[in-house]
Amino acid sequence: MNFFLDFNLSSLKIKGGFIRYRYAGNGPPLLMLHGNPQTHAMWHKIAPALIKRYTIICPDIPGYGKSFKPKISKDHKNYSKVRMASYINEFMTLLGFNKFYFIGHDRGARIGHRLALNYPDKILKLILLDIIPTIEHFERTNKEFAMGYYHWFWLAQRYPIPESVINKAPEEWFFAHTSREKKDKDFFAPKALSDYLECVKNPETIRAICEDYRAAASIDLKDDEISRKQNIKIKMPILVLWGKKGKIEQWYDPLPIWQKYCVQKVKGYGIDTGHYLAEENPDEIIKSINSFLK
Repeated sequence: MNFFLDFNLSSLKIKGGFIRYRYAGNGPPLLMLHGNPQTHAMWHKIAPALIKRYTIICPDIPGYGKSFKPKISKDHKNYSKVRMASYINEFMTLLGFNKFYFIGHDRGARIGHRLALNYPDKILKLILLDIIPTIEHFERTNKEFAMGYYHWFWLAQRYPIPESVINKAPEEWFFAHTSREKKDKDFFAPKALSDYLECVKNPETIRAICEDYRAAASIDLKDDEISRKQNIKIKMPILVLWGKKGKIEQWYDPLPIWQKYCVQKVKGYGIDTGHYLAEENPDEIIKSINSFLK
């Protein structure tokens, strides 16, 4: 496997610290944000196929991978999606991209949602993978959600309870955490998996992951409620995709839910994957990106 063939690996310093990222290509910029507990390496099957059409930028989200780890605070503000969106906006501005396309998975998609709300003039088109809005998850919480996404509640417990347990066996935790649909240990490509495991073995990464989920269960809900009350919606064209074998389609009807948060008609559909769409069915994701962004 040619792992990020023709890509450069670099880091860029924003006010908070350094962000690690890969980049390559020609054409309009496409920002790709990964999910939890991964790094930018999750795009390794997709990004190289797009560099003839787009300038691809794949960073590690602050707190994740080898990007800087924001300080923790009682209000979890440094890990709020509002703050994360500001980090990413600063990062893209420093790279010289004032307008760009966006695709995000999982936690990266949640940052993308907030980017679209807070920086509507920056995002040309938005692609979100395997999520509904955070506030909708919590407001619809029932036994199925609490059992299926138990990590939302476990990781959000007060510091340092989850960290102290996970850091005893981070590799075992990684494989348990990524098995919401049963999978073999060779599910992730070796070079990507090596990057994921190296990063989760850093206690600072685990602390950041927990802070991400603490923010989701507190300050993010307050920010989402304010945006909803003020009728601030996603204005740009949006495509939402989800895995048919995952929980989103099992629990929800995603398109009508997203439509409440968007000005334009929401496009989207499920594909034949579990939660890790980009690594399970990259060809379908590549086709969707090229079709939607053309």
